[in-house]
Amino acid sequence: MGVVLMLAEMKRLAISYGEWLKENTTVREGDGWLEITTPFLDRHNDALQIYVCRRDGQFVLTDDGYILRDLAVSGFQLTSDKRRELLTQTLNGFGVRQSGDALEVIASETNFAARKHDLLQAMLAVNDLFYLAQPSHDSFFQEEVTEWLDSQEIRFARDMRLFGKSGLEHSIDYVIPKSVRQPERLLQGLSQPSRQMTRNSVFTLTDIRSARQNQTALYVMLNDQAPSGVPTDVLSAFEKYDITPILFSQRDNYAEELAA
Repeated sequence: MGVVLMLAEMKRLAISYGEWLKENTTVREGDGWLEITTPFLDRHNDALQIYVCRRDGQFVLTDDGYILRDLAVSGFQLTSDKRRELLTQTLNGFGVRQSGDALEVIASETNFAARKHDLLQAMLAVNDLFYLAQPSHDSFFQEEVTEWLDSQEIRFARDMRLFGKSGLEHSIDYVIPKSVRQPERLLQGLSQPSRQMTRNSVFTLTDIRSARQNQTALYVMLNDQAPSGVPTDVLSAFEKYDITPILFSQRDNYAEELAA
């Protein structure tokens, strides 16, 4: 009975997410481009916008350079090999390319929705790199998580692309394979445990779990190193959907569970 109820809740979540996207997306035409305003928010709480045009029978979707220019104004510069490598790695995880300052994807009519989803998720992920510009963050949070997993001898595959029940393809930071004692585990690292990123992560993880045939366990590693910490409603949101939130400061408490 519990499994049936959980599946029903996951289905309700997927439907409500789609309705939320539809109701909060607007399209405006101008100068040969379509401007799509989405409900996804950047770190300024401004709605992300993307621009679409037709080129050679395909669709070009771009952020028109907004994300990288905004990071540059905020103090984040691609001045080191490590930062450029992290940017490239992040974009490759979503199949997005850099064209000058712009983040860009090419889509057809059949995969337009999926590629739009990829671009938006890449914009949010690159926006997350802002934390590299802060003095208190000497390294990218994902790299800290990776180093910890390695130190605990936890087996994982990184930056995997998995399909959800919705048909959308998602980027997962870490997939920990099934063992005799534990099921397959998916782990996302969130350096910005905001409400927006929480909403995105809940949908991504539960959408994938709904499409898997095994009892996949879900985890998020939350960066609580900032003075503001992690809001309690963020923790409760993950717990509501059977996703285990792990505070980075308390990560060692979960080492045995993830390594098993």
